[in-house]
Amino acid sequence: MASGGGTIAALWTEVNRCGQSGDFTRALKSVNKILQECRDDVTALNCKVVCLIQNGNFKEALNVIHTHNKVFGSDVIAFEKAYCEYRLNRVENALKTIESASQQTDKLKELYGQVLYRLERYEECLTVYRDLIRNSQDDYEEERKTNLSAVVAALSAWEQAPPEDLGLPETSYELCYNSACTLIGQGRLPEAMKKLQEAEELCRQSLSEDSDMTEEDIDAELAVIHSQMAYVMQLQGRTEDALQLYNQVIKLKPTDVGLLAVTANNIITINKDQNVFDSKKKVKLTNADGVEHKLAKKQMQAIDFNKALLAMYTNQADQCRKLVASLQSQNPGHPRPVLIQVSQLCREKQHSKAIELLQRFSEKHPESASEIKLTMAQLYVVQGHVTKACDILRSIEDLKHKQGMISALVTMYSHEEDIDSAIDVFSQGIQHYQKHQPNLPAHLSLVREAANFKLKYGRKKEAISDLEQLWKQNPKDIHTLAQLISAYSLVDQEKAKSLSKHLPSADKMSFNVDVDELENSHGATYVRKKAAKVTGEILPKEKGPGDIKKKKKKKKGKLPKNCDPKATPDPERWLPMRERSYYRGRKKGKKKEQVGKGTQGATSGASGELDASKTASSPPTSPRPGTAGSSNVVPPRQQKPATSGATRKKPQQKKKKGGKGGW
Repeated sequence: MASGGGTIAALWTEVNRCGQSGDFTRALKSVNKILQECRDDVTALNCKVVCLIQNGNFKEALNVIHTHNKVFGSDVIAFEKAYCEYRLNRVENALKTIESASQQTDKLKELYGQVLYRLERYEECLTVYRDLIRNSQDDYEEERKTNLSAVVAALSAWEQAPPEDLGLPETSYELCYNSACTLIGQGRLPEAMKKLQEAEELCRQSLSEDSDMTEEDIDAELAVIHSQMAYVMQLQGRTEDALQLYNQVIKLKPTDVGLLAVTANNIITINKDQNVFDSKKKVKLTNADGVEHKLAKKQMQAIDFNKALLAMYTNQADQCRKLVASLQSQNPGHPRPVLIQVSQLCREKQHSKAIELLQRFSEKHPESASEIKLTMAQLYVVQGHVTKACDILRSIEDLKHKQGMISALVTMYSHEEDIDSAIDVFSQGIQHYQKHQPNLPAHLSLVREAANFKLKYGRKKEAISDLEQLWKQNPKDIHTLAQLISAYSLVDQEKAKSLSKHLPSADKMSFNVDVDELENSHGATYVRKKAAKVTGEILPKEKGPGDIKKKKKKKKGKLPKNCDPKATPDPERWLPMRERSYYRGRKKGKKKEQVGKGTQGATSGASGELDASKTASSPPTSPRPGTAGSSNVVPPRQQKPATSGATRKKPQQKKKKGGKGGW
């Protein structure tokens, strides 16, 4: 027994030494030897769980806790159990373990804050960290302040809650980064960009002091700041700069799968329906293991929406439907999955089915009816059913009295030539503003537009009430008064005369306007002809020979060559030869007497004339000079065919057939 006790003591000494040096693998071996001797030793079991946690074996540590649950009790190892569950992403179980602990230690409170943050219960998390900072004094105060600033940033980004000024010093780049995220949630983008630049400088300064950090390590640490900078650029519309910075982050291949997923998703949103091949490569980065535990629910939701949209843009209809069905099961009241499904149906030219789907969703989820009904109206307009679209728009209670909606409805009714419905829209809008915002600029501008619309379409009687209301608000408005008098002139002329007394006199209405200068100004479309200024009596001016207008001489047309101007031209010269009255056509059935047919050198028809033996005196072989004109013999080549009516065609030459052996 003494030797066994000495062995156990030596093993405990070894465990203590290894624990202080951080060698938890050797410490675990010594603890296992102790447990072989003392199977239910609580301290040894606790040490074993700690060693397993330090080595990252959270599942095995949790198995040890469950196996010896009766030995540990409820509070002895509550922190270790909750921590293992938290690291294994069993966050709900970790919350139950912490809340069931009878004694809330500081380390349990720290873990409680982390669990609440992971569960996105930011208000409770904020209370926990405030209490920790207020009641603890140790070396971890800066880490707690960093976590507190992260909670404030999450409240601003995901819940649009106005941030509280907690007076946190921005002494580290983490605090400065969280402050920038808070500003992004508020929409203060220029200030957020400045904060991110400060965070980058602080990060470089702090990491450059560490001699073990290389430039690549610093760039990897700065990746999250650069990605957030690119996001700010994207929100500002600087998509080219944002895309360049996003790609730089992707090339670094950071180990944080959450950062990679967010960056890749943002690149996909910039690409939209363009550069689809790049988007299909980037979407793989959003499917890494453990991404869902690194990102907030809204981030994962946005990534899933973009996956469905990408499937739609790449014409993967079945994949798009599967993703939409999954999104609808996860977010049954969210309108975006339905809108994606409707977009897919519209791409397939199934507009009626899309409208039915929107109608069912709006009836089932009235809280999202406004956005859905706007989409329904758009689809009706695309199909050409403008009146149905107007009915849908008028059924949206939240928007039907907005000035933009009134303008759209009036325009659509005017397009359909339904003036009565357009006036009814104006009347309902005026009644609404009269009840809630009387005599304010929005109300009066609507009354003005209604009056102008009625006057435009000849409804002067209906415009009287609107014009009277406007004139009472501003009795000095001469234009409104003139319109009112014009309207009353059709209904009550006595009233029109009484109102005309309020018009200013002609002297007061005369304006100091230089008409000549106005007409000569740039943009004048009509200029009055000015009369010449006369200083004396106008005398008729005698016309001189130089004042008579000279007539321009017409040039004679040129005649063609060899034309006899005395001869009368053929009146049918402009007609084709076939259409002229004297055309007799070609004579058919007679052989044409042409020189050159037959054997070479032979003639036909004129052979008798060409026979020299039949002539009275044969000419010499070579004529003497000066005797050619006296000879009555016509050479063969100058002879004409005997038949004057027929025309001769040149014999067509046969084309030589080219062969392989041709010349």
